[in-house]
Amino acid sequence: MVLSLNVILFLALHVLTTVKSSILNLTNNGYDGIVIAINPSVPEDEKLIQNIKKMVTEASTHLFHATKRRVYFRNVSILIPMTWKSKSEYLMPKQESYEQADVIVANPYLKYGDDPYTLQYGQCGDKGQYIHFTPNFLLTNNLPIYGSRGRVFVHEWAHLRWGVFDEYNVDRPFYISRRNTIEATRCSTHITGINVVFKECQGGSCLTRPCRRDSQTGLYEAKCTFIPEKSQSTRESIMFMQSLDSVTEFCTAKTHNTEAPNLQNKMCNYRSTWDVIMDSDDFQNASPMPGTNLPPHPTFSLLKSKQRVVCLVLDKSGSMDSDDRLLRMNQAAELYLIQIIEKESLVGMVTFDSSAEIQNNLTKITDDNAYQNIIAKLPQFAGGGTSICNGLKAGFQAIVYSNQSTSGSEIILLTDGEDNQISSCFEEAKASGAIIHTIALGPSAAKELETLSNMTGGLRFSANKDINGLIDAFSRISSRSGSITQQAIQLESKAFNISRRKWVNGTVPVDSTIGNDTFFVVTWTIQKPEILLQDPKGKKYRTSDFKEDKLNIRSARLQIPGIAETGTWTYSLLNNANSQMLTVTMTTRARSPTTLPVIATAHMSQNTAHYPSPMIVYARVSQGFLPVLGVNVTAIIENEDGHQVILELWDNGAGADTVKNDGIYSRYFTDYHGNGRYSLKVFAQARKSTARLSSRQQNKALYIPGYVENGKIILNPPRPEIKDNTAEAEVEDFSRLTSGGSFTVTGAPMPGNQNHVFPPGKITDLQAKFKEDHIQLSWTAPGNVLDKGKANSYIIRISKCFLDLQEDFDNATLVNTSSLTPKEAGSIENFEFKPEPFTTENGTKFYVAIQAINEANLTSEVSNIAQASKFIPPQEPSAPGLGTKISAISLVIFGLAVILSIL
Repeated sequence: MVLSLNVILFLALHVLTTVKSSILNLTNNGYDGIVIAINPSVPEDEKLIQNIKKMVTEASTHLFHATKRRVYFRNVSILIPMTWKSKSEYLMPKQESYEQADVIVANPYLKYGDDPYTLQYGQCGDKGQYIHFTPNFLLTNNLPIYGSRGRVFVHEWAHLRWGVFDEYNVDRPFYISRRNTIEATRCSTHITGINVVFKECQGGSCLTRPCRRDSQTGLYEAKCTFIPEKSQSTRESIMFMQSLDSVTEFCTAKTHNTEAPNLQNKMCNYRSTWDVIMDSDDFQNASPMPGTNLPPHPTFSLLKSKQRVVCLVLDKSGSMDSDDRLLRMNQAAELYLIQIIEKESLVGMVTFDSSAEIQNNLTKITDDNAYQNIIAKLPQFAGGGTSICNGLKAGFQAIVYSNQSTSGSEIILLTDGEDNQISSCFEEAKASGAIIHTIALGPSAAKELETLSNMTGGLRFSANKDINGLIDAFSRISSRSGSITQQAIQLESKAFNISRRKWVNGTVPVDSTIGNDTFFVVTWTIQKPEILLQDPKGKKYRTSDFKEDKLNIRSARLQIPGIAETGTWTYSLLNNANSQMLTVTMTTRARSPTTLPVIATAHMSQNTAHYPSPMIVYARVSQGFLPVLGVNVTAIIENEDGHQVILELWDNGAGADTVKNDGIYSRYFTDYHGNGRYSLKVFAQARKSTARLSSRQQNKALYIPGYVENGKIILNPPRPEIKDNTAEAEVEDFSRLTSGGSFTVTGAPMPGNQNHVFPPGKITDLQAKFKEDHIQLSWTAPGNVLDKGKANSYIIRISKCFLDLQEDFDNATLVNTSSLTPKEAGSIENFEFKPEPFTTENGTKFYVAIQAINEANLTSEVSNIAQASKFIPPQEPSAPGLGTKISAISLVIFGLAVILSIL
């Protein structure tokens, strides 16, 4: 029973895919629809386009050989920003956008370097978000440091497309092997080199000395660096050091180094990159191409981003008359038009029931009058049937009548109605080239809405009882151009069910990265409340300062003059009516075009969950491309009945979280409350200066400091200096709110009928070290259900043989854990034991692994395998001299405690 459930869980996790929409597909061995987008802030440079073409063309050949004649790049679109001049060869984009691109070209933030990397934070085998190249990387010669750009692209493509991880580890560059040798963390071990400490460097030469061993760890000192030989014979592996001329393949099961403490072993349970790649969807039907000929070179299309075109397609059918839906739709649409949509955008509006009517052809949003003209046409009465297709067709007409192309335009479709004819216009919607965002209002909205979003690259949302779900959805539909400083940012979105003569209070921090175009909005359902808003310097805004619209939409807004004061804003509302629903919304934009704001984005690991498969909630908090650490991040997940689950998300490198302190906050979601649509909303808050920026990036091409040629070290140019691992910038108190869209659950039992199907989560950060004659363990506690609650007990086993734990855990020696009581999930566990019945001598090495058991007697996967060795350094430091190959280094073990965690 336990085995079968663990297998089910493993398979469920293995097939999870992120919800990022991409038009990329693989057909007959060729990748089509790859989008490489240039950020609007990048200066125009024709050479950039030429070098992108050269990189992808070279990469296509490398990829073809690396995958043993299975795949290559066939068609690639390069998306040119609006900020560049128009040219006759530039075509009109369809669903291609910067936000959904597979590869982005953008400047780094804080100029910490030009390392190419992939934003990748899913589980093993999950697709990444995007590859990031800097213009400097594409325009300058980086050949000695990273290898050719084509080779780098293949390294990053494997991250992006197949969800494999790096085979090096900058935090743990060396480890002690089973053969008692110190090895560089790499794959394969056939790559040779030397280990040195650089003393003084002038020009291109340095004085070096041999590495000394650390008395605490038995490994080399922190400054020790592995320098590879320039000339190698091995062909593996692309995920370690693609820059070496001989390296043209991925590590296979035969050549994979299962001992290396790298992310590939940690995340993929010691499987080789090639094994993971072969299990991907791409390779299920991609047989090697016959013959010996190379595939044709990729073809490139140059697409130029267009002015933003948005058409609202709003339902006014009879069912919109219930639960104040029409009112709430109008309140949210008004907020979108005044506060969210970017200036200079073209906006139109269509309303529909069983038929459709164009209320406004496209209008350029330049001033108050422009959006007021659209708002004036919002529907005031609901009635009739529901024809979503008629609404969409009228939306396309409104765009075409205004001499704009539907290609690349956006439709925001909001409906609460059932419509069994919606599939009749799927082909027309797809052929239009428009991006269709859908908002399902209430539990009866057509079940096929999500298909429209999925096929056109649009976002999908659901909203239920109160207006906030609608406001959050509209607020998330911002520009897809990559101009972050133009996008609206949500600071507050709260709903209060408040009785008569009661006050409600709240605070909102405004940090120095934002404050332009700031709005504070209050809505009500019966009567306008008394409003008091106070800025950080004590200036007060009262009810009379808030502008009420003329259409009885029951909302009042205040636009803060100039730039909003930095600090904590305070608001108070007094309800003078009978019990009613009040909402508070605060939005803003970047302080200036040159100020990158802190932003939060969120999504689920997949669009549809099939019970009992768990899902993962992901939230990313960043400033520019740098992650923001130490943030309190909370997810609110709500089903169609209004049942909410509140989850605190973690960035602790345990459970669902891939890497600790990377600004990606995540958690498993298993609390299904019936089938249907669920919505995700995420709050990110930094209080009391706990947040900080990190300059670290994971999943990137390895920077090579130099090579050994003919016994001499030839250095590469030094990389920019970064003090520690964290940028010199603390982050002020801030508050961000974002919608993560909607997802669908199927196969879930009725609430209250759920059985225990999820075991505790796998422990991935077990560490071990000797203290005198005892071994000390530490790890992050899993939960009773994955990473929630508290496990019932632990099973700890020990062996002198690594393979005993990896291949036959149940028969390894059991450690007495009767005194060990599991803590709450996310807590740090510590446990100490004497390794009996083994004898411990100087040089003895043990391997330890652990499982957790929950109250239903379900058992977690076996943890990572940690290593503890006894080591006493010799009287005189002993280390290999310059020129010694790392594969030949033998380690003399004496007897002082050492820890090494094999991930």
